[in-house]
Amino acid sequence: MDTSKEKTGWSDEELEASVDAYLKMFALEQQKQPFKKADENRLLREGPLNKRSASSVEYRMQNISAVMEQLGQQRITGYVSAKNLGSGVSKRIKEFLAKKGIHALRKGEQRAVTFTPLQLVEVTAPQQNEAPVGVLNPKETTSTVVRLARAQSVKKWVLKHSQGICEGCGQTAPFVSANGRPFLEVHHVKHLIDGGTDRICNTVALCPNCHRRCHHSSDRKEFTAEFYKKVERLRPE
Repeated sequence: MDTSKEKTGWSDEELEASVDAYLKMFALEQQKQPFKKADENRLLREGPLNKRSASSVEYRMQNISAVMEQLGQQRITGYVSAKNLGSGVSKRIKEFLAKKGIHALRKGEQRAVTFTPLQLVEVTAPQQNEAPVGVLNPKETTSTVVRLARAQSVKKWVLKHSQGICEGCGQTAPFVSANGRPFLEVHHVKHLIDGGTDRICNTVALCPNCHRRCHHSSDRKEFTAEFYKKVERLRPE
């Protein structure tokens, strides 16, 4: 049960991490991909919710399910809505759900949430050799993007350990960022949305080119597999 201590004791960081984890599992369920609640619970307690018990994290997920149902949204099948949800907790959960870009929750619309990747919508142009006129006033489109909670300590460690060298191609970072550090991006070898962990044994520092190659190239699987040979700290997940 949600005690007075739990209501007042949970920080914004803890509650936001819970919402992020919930949305991750919700997206996996909608995509009919397998996931284990116990694993997500454990990962949260190893990271941002390290001061919370397994039952406390479980109850918080049930809180989020209750809010989803209040708003007429679908909930994760495995998390039954908790009873006696305090108005303060409910309000904070709604704010974090809205912050994640779920526009239906901001407007109070009673419809299901659909998760889609953000894409550039192109206007179809006629087949011709002349230079296209283009669009003078591009129209605004919206879509919902799920962002997952990540440990900044892991990101900082991986970037520092790389010493400014891309762990994909072995080349020096392409430029120095505004903060004076070599610009590299942290990539999860097994993607978080696929159940990968946010730990140093699943992350590498990459130049933008190698990072895009991991996501978009025709040989991305083969290229990614090479990381396990190059980087000793990595462990297959």
